[in-house]
Amino acid sequence: MVTSPTEFYERHRDLLDRAIEAAAARDYWSAYPESPSKSVYGEQAAPDGEAAFRALLGAEFPIEVPGATTTVSTELDADVAYPKGDPDDLIAAARAATPGWRAAGPHGRAGVAAEILARLNARIFELAHAVQVTTGQAFVMAFQAGGAHAQDRGLEAVAVALAESTRIPAVAHWSKPQRGGDPLRLEKTSTVVGRGVALVIGCTTFPTWNSYPGLFASLVTGNPVIVKPHPGAVLPLAITVQVCREVLTEAGLDPNVVTLAVEQRGEGIAATLATHPDVRIVDFTGSSEFGDWLEANARQAVVYTEKAGLNTVILDSTADYQGMLRNLAFSLSLYSGQMCTTPQNLLIAPAGIDTDAGHKSPAEFGADLSAALDKLLSDPQRAAGTLGAIVNDDVRARLAEAGTLPGVLHATTPVVVRLDPSDEKTYTREWFGPVSFVITTPTPLELFTRTVRQHGALTALVHSTSETFLDQAREAALDAGVHLSENLTGGVFVNQTSAFSDLHGTGANPAATASLSDAAFVTGRYYTLQSRR
Repeated sequence: MVTSPTEFYERHRDLLDRAIEAAAARDYWSAYPESPSKSVYGEQAAPDGEAAFRALLGAEFPIEVPGATTTVSTELDADVAYPKGDPDDLIAAARAATPGWRAAGPHGRAGVAAEILARLNARIFELAHAVQVTTGQAFVMAFQAGGAHAQDRGLEAVAVALAESTRIPAVAHWSKPQRGGDPLRLEKTSTVVGRGVALVIGCTTFPTWNSYPGLFASLVTGNPVIVKPHPGAVLPLAITVQVCREVLTEAGLDPNVVTLAVEQRGEGIAATLATHPDVRIVDFTGSSEFGDWLEANARQAVVYTEKAGLNTVILDSTADYQGMLRNLAFSLSLYSGQMCTTPQNLLIAPAGIDTDAGHKSPAEFGADLSAALDKLLSDPQRAAGTLGAIVNDDVRARLAEAGTLPGVLHATTPVVVRLDPSDEKTYTREWFGPVSFVITTPTPLELFTRTVRQHGALTALVHSTSETFLDQAREAALDAGVHLSENLTGGVFVNQTSAFSDLHGTGANPAATASLSDAAFVTGRYYTLQSRR
């Protein structure tokens, strides 16, 4: 039975209207519950989801891929084989699917996207297990970041894309008065036309959270999408593509609007696809090295990158010293620092900081932060739930290297090292993973602004009881082009953002070329073409 895109839109119209309102208001709102509780998802959701996940292991993943003649299996612990298609066949299939997808219109495409998200949410426990086994996140974090929060980010992109692409009316009547005669009259139609084939390049740590915004923004604006997962985290995105194709088929559309592109490790299919002349949009999350390469070489495409940077904390003073330490300890430890938003550089003046617990020198702050980390991670069960697992050997190597540096304040995960301003070669290098530096500097705001402008950052945090200093920090953040958090001492952390309220990335510094999800994130994905009669 076919359910048309228009019917899907009507089914989800209230949700889409609410999402558009939430994206405009920027208050708290979430469409998908983040708690893996029986009272929320029902008695059978957890066991059924785990059973569905386990049924995928050790087998060939059930999905059609254009031109597939072989399979690949690249994940360390999943042991799933995926059909492997040729890049030219994938692009040809995407191009062939474009006219029908364009004809669905913005509202129809948004309806299909909302139905995809609804079905992904129905499989949230299965997805959470897939994220956990491929990324090493603890289950609750995988459920939240890889499930509910990723789906919220996807819906946010749908809402922004729908709102922006329907600002110009589809039909307009133009009448120009004429002296002594009938007016000149024209009927005009405006059609949203996607830019072309879109490519989403997934990352190994947050395969869904970082991929869903680009995937859904491109879909709603009329583009077919090739999803290319990281070889270490294929399963969450394979499930996603499977759901997309299922819904597209039910809508009477070509399922090749969304296809899966897998590769053997080191094969380089992402570069091949990204530089193909028919690929017109690229979304990438990952290393600065490959992100910079894409920006320089995928010249035929609009390229949205989220890379790495020097996320910075500026320590001036605090009215809640213990709260600040607890908050920082959790921020440094969460998922073993393998988040693009984890603080790396903590800046403190040589004179130290004033606190409600007395004045603290840099050495005392370093010792107290180390003690806070030990307290947080002293319980093995809590430590496992907080830290998760190290995702790959590259992170392990950086962790080992940091432990050999002079000035180590905390020797176990996360490693914290004290540095001086002269150690610039060390702290201006991005150490993705559980490595952070306490840097003593007489000019923390100047160092913050300069290093972020040069090397980028996705987050910044300031602690101060001085309104004057906070004003200066806000100006510094504006100059550096980075989002700023202030005086976080409770249950909100600098490395977590909330869809429909917090923007992620700015496009104003080298760490990213876009912001999730503002108007600029979607408007470059389509053209509005007019005809008149």
